[in-house]
Amino acid sequence: MFKKILIANRGEIACRVAATARRLGVKTVAVYSEADARAKHVQACDEAVLIGGPAPRDSYLQWQRILDAAKATGAEAVHPGYGFLSENEEFATACKSAGLVFIGPPASAIQAMGLKAESKRLMEAAGVPLVPGYHGADQDPALLKREAERIGFPVLIKASAGGGGKGMRAVLKAEEFDAALASCKREAISSFGDDAVLIERYVQKPRHIEIQVFGDTQGDCVYLFERDCSVQRRHQKVLEEAPAPGMTAERRAEMGNAAVAAAKAVGYVGAGTVEFICEQDGRFYFMEMNTRLQVEHPVTEAITGQDLVEWQLRVASGEPLPLKQDQLRMYGHAIEARICAENPEAGFLPATGRLSVARWPAHVSFERGAVRIDSGVGEGDAISPFYDSMVAKLIVWGEDRAQALARLDAALRDTHIVGLQTNVAFLRRCAATDSFTNADLDTGLIERERVALFEQAGLPLTIAAAAVVAHTLAHEASLQTSDPWSRRDGWRMYGASARRFDLETGGAHHEVLLSRHHHGGMQLTVEGQAQAFAVNSSSLESHELLLGEGLAQQRVMVKTYALGEQVAVFAPLGSALLTEIDPIAHAGEGAAEAGRLTAPMPGKMVSFLAQPGDTVTKGQALAVMEAMKMEHTINAPRDGVVAELLFAVGDQVGDGAELLRME
Repeated sequence: MFKKILIANRGEIACRVAATARRLGVKTVAVYSEADARAKHVQACDEAVLIGGPAPRDSYLQWQRILDAAKATGAEAVHPGYGFLSENEEFATACKSAGLVFIGPPASAIQAMGLKAESKRLMEAAGVPLVPGYHGADQDPALLKREAERIGFPVLIKASAGGGGKGMRAVLKAEEFDAALASCKREAISSFGDDAVLIERYVQKPRHIEIQVFGDTQGDCVYLFERDCSVQRRHQKVLEEAPAPGMTAERRAEMGNAAVAAAKAVGYVGAGTVEFICEQDGRFYFMEMNTRLQVEHPVTEAITGQDLVEWQLRVASGEPLPLKQDQLRMYGHAIEARICAENPEAGFLPATGRLSVARWPAHVSFERGAVRIDSGVGEGDAISPFYDSMVAKLIVWGEDRAQALARLDAALRDTHIVGLQTNVAFLRRCAATDSFTNADLDTGLIERERVALFEQAGLPLTIAAAAVVAHTLAHEASLQTSDPWSRRDGWRMYGASARRFDLETGGAHHEVLLSRHHHGGMQLTVEGQAQAFAVNSSSLESHELLLGEGLAQQRVMVKTYALGEQVAVFAPLGSALLTEIDPIAHAGEGAAEAGRLTAPMPGKMVSFLAQPGDTVTKGQALAVMEAMKMEHTINAPRDGVVAELLFAVGDQVGDGAELLRME
């Protein structure tokens, strides 16, 4: 076993590798950018080396600096994690040339599987089933369009290099092909430095099932069963589970053997994932192989009881695989939810900001448990525009799928993040849909369940308003002293008292009236509806709300977190963000200017789709921005005429910046 390794990555995966290394007694070296000087992964390792500026190209992609750091610190091996250099054959080769062990497959295997077109030719020779498509080297746009017409629409355009949903477009009809191809190529060249694409038949209602494989230097290779990753948005995974619902033992063996054949065809060593696209009838086709550890590897660990990072370290140090195929077993069911900084209601646009509040349910980290949370950030840390938007991975395990679903719902309910937008509420709704609950899975699940996911009322205003009132009362009580004149409880010598709260949520203004009776009882009036109200607060954050009387009384436990005028409310039925307005403090403020085309997130300008003097209509695509390695199209907020472009292509743009002026 190695004595010291360098982890050539950041965030959650660097913390994950460091946790296993620490358990095995292996020392670790972190590398970090200027933006990550105080990051969690830096603290998790025994040593840390600064390698450059905030942008990945200036730090985490500078492999010569990483190799220099490894040699300077006496590391024997380099673990690449996932993303960045993990699937870069030049880096793997450079590690070997520098006398360092690359904890991953041989460079030849990375190269063979890195280009989708080449890998499909290899798989065809190995007898692995393929989706009908075009994988040729000729990239003439006219030829690509003819091939798409030959295959038959709908088709899928995919960047030949890379993965992660980047450089991928579904094209439903011929008229959309040219624009989709151009966009796909732009994204591919930006993310991978290669704009070559392949075209495949777009399988209707497909499932995405992947097989975890592992090979050693002795030539042995096994599969550690499957993961269902069908629930996706923008071709990126949202929920992953193992085993795949409805998978028969016969089909599992068939897919597992095909995955092993794929790995052996390229002399694979270490952890890898063979991804298949599957028809609803069970037929499956090779899609690609990820020559690294996957983000969703914890669900495999949960059902097998194995530590896959430990397997990586043992195999890379020359040991044989810890178990043979007939020794591997599955236990129970596991589900992973990717918690990301993004706005699902705005097309999953990535978000940035500080984690002012990050509270989690009872859990373990980087090890197996009923509830596991793997994260590279904590409360007070910031999610920047430089790196991936993932905040944490929430993994649950149950004796069966029903128990795992129940634990997932409870864990998401108790996950409270404030300070930036996240997909936590969306994940909870997604896991509760009829389709997911009943295992009616395919990559179109989110779109099919749009009503349940995006058109729900959310936390009732009565509960949200009562929680804000409870928070305010608890805060005022904490300021009270023995001086009777400091009392803020509305006490009157004679008669009742009334107090108005002005709240805003979702752009709407609400007046809430709190009335106190002379006998001490309270009444809350929300949107004209009055009911008895009582509250028991154990802290500024935890409150028991009692709404109504008798058998109709509601008892609701809530958590509240205040950030200035804003109060975040979390309850069993959902969450809400409200602003408690002081009318005097805001007197004289005008309404914000409407109809401006602004950047929904920080990023880089890719292109403008209209020029000064052009007449445009509301909803028309006007600009394309790149943020967190993905392209985002921005549409006109109203009808008008473009007067002036306020940025140039290639400029960095701040969140909320006006992109162009309209008349």
